[in-house]
Amino acid sequence: MSGRPRVVVSWSSGKDAAWALYELQRGAEVDVVGLVTSVVPEFGRVSMHGVRAELARMQAAAAGLPLAEVPLPWPCSNEVYEERTLDALERLRRDRAVTHVAFGDLFLEDVRAYRERLLSGSGLAPLFPLWGRDTTALLAELLRAGVRAHIVCLDPARLPRELAGRPIDASLAARLPADVDRCGERGEFHTFVSAGPMFARAIAVRAGPVIERDGFVYADLLPVAHDEPNGTTPCRGTCRLGPDDVCDGCGRTIAEVVAWLALTPDERSRVCARVAAWRPR
Repeated sequence: MSGRPRVVVSWSSGKDAAWALYELQRGAEVDVVGLVTSVVPEFGRVSMHGVRAELARMQAAAAGLPLAEVPLPWPCSNEVYEERTLDALERLRRDRAVTHVAFGDLFLEDVRAYRERLLSGSGLAPLFPLWGRDTTALLAELLRAGVRAHIVCLDPARLPRELAGRPIDASLAARLPADVDRCGERGEFHTFVSAGPMFARAIAVRAGPVIERDGFVYADLLPVAHDEPNGTTPCRGTCRLGPDDVCDGCGRTIAEVVAWLALTPDERSRVCARVAAWRPR
Protein backbone atom coordinates (compact mmCIF):
# COMPACT_ATOMS: atom_id res chain seq x y z
CA MET A 1 0.00 0.00 0.00
CA SER A 2 1.40 3.41 -0.98
CA GLY A 3 1.82 6.25 1.50
CA ARG A 4 -0.34 8.54 -0.61
CA PRO A 5 -3.74 9.74 0.63
CA ARG A 6 -6.51 7.21 0.01
CA VAL A 7 -9.59 9.07 -1.16
CA VAL A 8 -13.28 8.35 -1.63
CA VAL A 9 -15.30 10.82 -3.67
CA SER A 10 -18.67 12.03 -2.39
CA TRP A 11 -20.78 10.97 -5.36
CA SER A 12 -23.89 12.89 -6.39
CA SER A 13 -23.85 11.34 -9.91
CA GLY A 14 -23.47 14.86 -11.35
CA LYS A 15 -20.82 16.72 -13.30
CA ASP A 16 -19.01 18.40 -10.39
CA ALA A 17 -18.46 15.12 -8.53
CA ALA A 18 -17.43 13.45 -11.80
CA TRP A 19 -14.92 16.19 -12.63
CA ALA A 20 -13.55 16.16 -9.09
CA LEU A 21 -12.93 12.43 -9.59
CA TYR A 22 -11.15 13.12 -12.88
CA GLU A 23 -8.98 15.87 -11.41
CA LEU A 24 -7.89 13.56 -8.61
CA GLN A 25 -7.22 10.67 -10.99
CA ARG A 26 -5.10 12.65 -13.40
CA GLY A 27 -3.22 14.49 -10.66
CA ALA A 28 -1.53 11.23 -9.56
CA GLU A 29 -1.00 12.64 -6.06
CA VAL A 30 -3.65 10.49 -4.35
CA ASP A 31 -5.17 7.04 -4.69
CA VAL A 32 -8.90 7.18 -5.40
CA VAL A 33 -10.26 3.98 -3.89
CA GLY A 34 -14.02 4.42 -4.15
CA LEU A 35 -17.17 6.50 -4.37
CA VAL A 36 -19.73 7.06 -1.64
CA THR A 37 -23.33 8.15 -2.12
CA SER A 38 -26.57 8.24 -0.14
CA VAL A 39 -29.61 6.39 -1.43
CA VAL A 40 -33.25 6.04 -0.47
CA PRO A 41 -33.94 2.29 -0.75
CA GLU A 42 -37.71 2.87 -0.59
CA PHE A 43 -37.53 4.60 -3.97
CA GLY A 44 -34.31 3.11 -5.37
CA ARG A 45 -32.94 6.62 -5.87
CA VAL A 46 -29.78 8.58 -5.13
CA SER A 47 -30.93 11.04 -2.51
CA MET A 48 -28.93 14.02 -3.75
CA HIS A 49 -30.15 14.20 -7.36
CA GLY A 50 -33.03 11.75 -7.45
CA VAL A 51 -31.55 9.56 -10.20
CA ARG A 52 -32.00 5.81 -10.17
CA ALA A 53 -29.51 4.05 -7.91
CA GLU A 54 -28.93 1.61 -10.78
CA LEU A 55 -27.45 4.45 -12.82
CA ALA A 56 -25.03 5.45 -10.04
CA ARG A 57 -23.90 1.82 -9.88
CA MET A 58 -23.35 1.86 -13.63
CA GLN A 59 -21.24 5.01 -13.24
CA ALA A 60 -19.11 3.33 -10.57
CA ALA A 61 -18.61 0.29 -12.80
CA ALA A 62 -17.60 2.55 -15.69
CA ALA A 63 -15.13 4.32 -13.41
CA GLY A 64 -13.76 0.99 -12.17
CA LEU A 65 -14.43 1.89 -8.53
CA PRO A 66 -16.55 0.38 -5.74
CA LEU A 67 -19.60 2.38 -4.70
CA ALA A 68 -20.46 2.56 -1.00
CA GLU A 69 -24.17 3.27 -0.55
CA VAL A 70 -25.50 4.98 2.58
CA PRO A 71 -29.17 3.98 3.03
CA LEU A 72 -31.43 6.78 4.24
CA PRO A 73 -35.09 6.72 5.27
CA TRP A 74 -37.65 9.05 3.71
CA PRO A 75 -38.18 11.60 5.05
CA CYS A 76 -34.78 11.91 6.67
CA SER A 77 -33.68 14.35 9.36
CA ASN A 78 -30.25 15.93 9.18
CA GLU A 79 -29.38 14.16 12.42
CA VAL A 80 -30.07 10.74 10.87
CA TYR A 81 -28.24 11.75 7.67
CA GLU A 82 -25.12 12.70 9.61
CA GLU A 83 -25.22 9.60 11.80
CA ARG A 84 -25.50 7.18 8.89
CA THR A 85 -22.97 9.06 6.75
CA LEU A 86 -20.37 9.06 9.51
CA ASP A 87 -21.00 5.36 10.20
CA ALA A 88 -20.38 4.56 6.52
CA LEU A 89 -17.26 6.71 6.40
CA GLU A 90 -15.93 5.06 9.55
CA ARG A 91 -16.30 1.66 7.88
CA LEU A 92 -14.40 2.95 4.86
CA ARG A 93 -11.68 4.34 7.10
CA ARG A 94 -11.39 1.05 9.00
CA ASP A 95 -11.84 -1.45 6.16
CA ARG A 96 -10.21 0.35 3.22
CA ALA A 97 -7.76 2.62 5.03
CA VAL A 98 -9.47 5.71 3.59
CA THR A 99 -7.88 8.96 4.74
CA HIS A 100 -9.76 11.67 2.80
CA VAL A 101 -13.20 12.45 1.37
CA ALA A 102 -13.34 14.60 -1.78
CA PHE A 103 -16.23 16.90 -2.63
CA GLY A 104 -17.13 18.68 -5.88
CA ASP A 105 -18.07 21.98 -4.22
CA LEU A 106 -17.09 25.13 -6.08
CA PHE A 107 -17.58 28.31 -4.05
CA LEU A 108 -20.35 28.11 -1.41
CA GLU A 109 -18.54 28.86 1.85
CA ASP A 110 -21.37 27.62 4.09
CA VAL A 111 -21.46 24.24 2.33
CA ARG A 112 -17.70 23.84 2.65
CA ALA A 113 -17.84 24.77 6.33
CA TYR A 114 -20.56 22.15 6.86
CA ARG A 115 -18.43 19.43 5.22
CA GLU A 116 -15.46 20.38 7.35
CA ARG A 117 -17.53 20.35 10.53
CA LEU A 118 -19.07 16.98 9.64
CA LEU A 119 -15.66 15.35 9.20
CA SER A 120 -14.11 17.03 12.23
CA GLY A 121 -13.06 14.32 14.65
CA SER A 122 -13.78 11.50 12.18
CA GLY A 123 -10.15 10.81 11.36
CA LEU A 124 -10.87 11.80 7.75
CA ALA A 125 -9.86 15.02 6.03
CA PRO A 126 -11.91 16.83 3.35
CA LEU A 127 -10.60 17.63 -0.11
CA PHE A 128 -12.06 20.22 -2.50
CA PRO A 129 -10.25 19.74 -5.83
CA LEU A 130 -12.48 22.19 -7.74
CA TRP A 131 -12.68 24.90 -5.11
CA GLY A 132 -12.53 28.46 -6.44
CA ARG A 133 -12.64 27.53 -10.12
CA ASP A 134 -14.44 29.94 -12.43
CA THR A 135 -17.65 28.08 -13.21
CA THR A 136 -18.10 29.41 -16.74
CA ALA A 137 -14.59 28.28 -17.67
CA LEU A 138 -15.06 25.03 -15.79
CA LEU A 139 -18.22 24.09 -17.67
CA ALA A 140 -16.51 24.89 -20.98
CA GLU A 141 -13.59 22.67 -19.98
CA LEU A 142 -15.91 19.79 -19.09
CA LEU A 143 -17.71 20.02 -22.43
CA ARG A 144 -14.45 20.16 -24.40
CA ALA A 145 -13.28 17.04 -22.57
CA GLY A 146 -16.36 15.12 -23.69
CA VAL A 147 -18.41 15.19 -20.50
CA ARG A 148 -22.08 14.51 -21.25
CA ALA A 149 -24.27 15.79 -18.42
CA HIS A 150 -28.05 15.62 -18.41
CA ILE A 151 -30.20 18.00 -16.38
CA VAL A 152 -32.14 15.76 -13.99
CA CYS A 153 -33.50 18.38 -11.60
CA LEU A 154 -34.10 22.11 -11.94
CA ASP A 155 -35.65 25.02 -10.14
CA PRO A 156 -38.47 26.24 -12.42
CA ALA A 157 -38.18 29.71 -10.90
CA ARG A 158 -34.69 29.93 -12.40
CA LEU A 159 -34.81 27.76 -15.54
CA PRO A 160 -37.44 26.77 -18.13
CA ARG A 161 -39.14 23.45 -17.31
CA GLU A 162 -38.46 22.09 -20.79
CA LEU A 163 -34.73 21.84 -20.02
CA ALA A 164 -35.36 18.92 -17.66
CA GLY A 165 -33.85 15.79 -19.19
CA ARG A 166 -31.76 17.75 -21.71
CA PRO A 167 -28.01 17.16 -22.03
CA ILE A 168 -25.95 20.28 -21.51
CA ASP A 169 -24.01 21.42 -24.56
CA ALA A 170 -22.33 24.69 -25.53
CA SER A 171 -25.51 26.01 -27.14
CA LEU A 172 -27.65 25.33 -24.07
CA ALA A 173 -24.98 26.78 -21.76
CA ALA A 174 -24.90 29.97 -23.80
CA ARG A 175 -28.67 30.35 -23.43
CA LEU A 176 -28.77 30.01 -19.64
CA PRO A 177 -30.13 33.14 -17.93
CA ALA A 178 -27.41 35.54 -16.86
CA ASP A 179 -28.21 35.11 -13.15
CA VAL A 180 -27.89 31.30 -13.30
CA ASP A 181 -24.51 29.90 -12.33
CA ARG A 182 -23.10 27.93 -15.27
CA CYS A 183 -22.48 24.93 -13.03
CA GLY A 184 -25.74 25.31 -11.09
CA GLU A 185 -23.80 25.75 -7.86
CA ARG A 186 -26.62 27.65 -6.16
CA GLY A 187 -29.08 24.83 -6.78
CA GLU A 188 -30.46 26.11 -10.08
CA PHE A 189 -30.05 22.64 -11.61
CA HIS A 190 -28.49 19.23 -10.97
CA THR A 191 -27.08 16.75 -13.46
CA PHE A 192 -26.26 13.13 -14.21
CA VAL A 193 -23.07 12.35 -16.14
CA SER A 194 -23.35 9.59 -18.74
CA ALA A 195 -19.94 10.00 -20.42
CA GLY A 196 -16.58 11.61 -19.85
CA PRO A 197 -12.85 10.94 -19.39
CA MET A 198 -13.45 9.61 -15.87
CA PHE A 199 -15.35 6.64 -17.34
CA ALA A 200 -14.01 3.73 -19.38
CA ARG A 201 -17.28 3.60 -21.32
CA ALA A 202 -20.37 5.72 -21.85
CA ILE A 203 -23.68 4.94 -20.16
CA ALA A 204 -26.61 4.89 -22.58
CA VAL A 205 -29.62 6.70 -21.13
CA ARG A 206 -32.78 8.33 -22.40
CA ALA A 207 -35.11 10.87 -20.85
CA GLY A 208 -38.15 9.41 -19.12
CA PRO A 209 -41.14 11.15 -17.56
CA VAL A 210 -40.81 14.68 -16.19
CA ILE A 211 -42.64 15.55 -12.99
CA GLU A 212 -42.85 18.51 -10.64
CA ARG A 213 -42.55 17.86 -6.91
CA ASP A 214 -41.88 20.08 -3.90
CA GLY A 215 -41.18 23.08 -6.10
CA PHE A 216 -38.63 21.34 -8.36
CA VAL A 217 -38.87 19.69 -11.78
CA TYR A 218 -37.36 16.21 -12.09
CA ALA A 219 -36.53 14.22 -15.23
CA ASP A 220 -36.28 10.47 -14.79
CA LEU A 221 -33.39 9.06 -16.79
CA LEU A 222 -33.76 5.46 -17.95
CA PRO A 223 -30.85 3.12 -18.74
CA VAL A 224 -31.25 2.22 -22.41
CA ALA A 225 -29.25 -1.00 -22.25
CA HIS A 226 -31.67 -2.46 -19.73
CA ASP A 227 -34.81 -0.69 -20.84
CA GLU A 228 -36.58 -3.60 -22.49
CA PRO A 229 -34.93 -7.03 -22.76
CA ASN A 230 -37.51 -8.42 -25.18
CA GLY A 231 -37.63 -5.31 -27.35
CA THR A 232 -41.35 -4.63 -26.92
CA THR A 233 -41.31 -1.34 -25.07
CA PRO A 234 -44.22 0.97 -26.02
CA CYS A 235 -41.95 3.99 -25.67
CA ARG A 236 -41.99 6.24 -28.76
CA GLY A 237 -39.19 8.54 -27.60
CA THR A 238 -41.61 11.32 -26.66
CA CYS A 239 -41.55 11.41 -22.88
CA ARG A 240 -43.88 14.09 -21.56
CA LEU A 241 -46.21 13.69 -18.62
CA GLY A 242 -49.77 14.87 -19.20
CA PRO A 243 -52.08 16.38 -16.58
CA ASP A 244 -53.61 12.98 -15.82
CA ASP A 245 -50.20 11.41 -15.06
CA VAL A 246 -50.18 9.56 -18.39
CA CYS A 247 -47.23 9.86 -20.78
CA ASP A 248 -48.21 11.71 -23.96
CA GLY A 249 -45.79 9.51 -25.92
CA CYS A 250 -46.65 5.94 -24.96
CA GLY A 251 -49.88 6.04 -22.97
CA ARG A 252 -48.42 4.46 -19.83
CA THR A 253 -49.08 5.92 -16.41
CA ILE A 254 -46.14 7.41 -14.56
CA ALA A 255 -46.28 4.48 -12.14
CA GLU A 256 -45.95 2.04 -15.05
CA VAL A 257 -43.04 3.93 -16.60
CA VAL A 258 -41.12 4.17 -13.33
CA ALA A 259 -41.75 0.50 -12.47
CA TRP A 260 -41.14 -0.80 -16.02
CA LEU A 261 -37.75 -2.37 -15.29
CA ALA A 262 -39.20 -4.33 -12.38
CA LEU A 263 -42.29 -5.64 -14.19
CA THR A 264 -42.45 -9.27 -15.26
CA PRO A 265 -42.77 -10.08 -18.99
CA ASP A 266 -46.47 -10.91 -18.47
CA GLU A 267 -47.08 -7.60 -16.69
CA ARG A 268 -45.34 -5.71 -19.49
CA SER A 269 -47.40 -7.56 -22.08
CA ARG A 270 -50.62 -6.56 -20.32
CA VAL A 271 -49.56 -2.91 -20.27
CA CYS A 272 -48.59 -3.06 -23.96
CA ALA A 273 -51.95 -4.62 -24.82
CA ARG A 274 -53.82 -1.92 -22.93
CA VAL A 275 -52.04 0.95 -24.67
CA ALA A 276 -51.88 -0.64 -28.14
CA ALA A 277 -54.96 1.24 -29.32
CA TRP A 278 -54.05 4.37 -27.41
CA ARG A 279 -53.47 7.53 -29.43
CA PRO A 280 -51.67 10.67 -28.21
CA ARG A 281 -53.91 13.60 -27.41
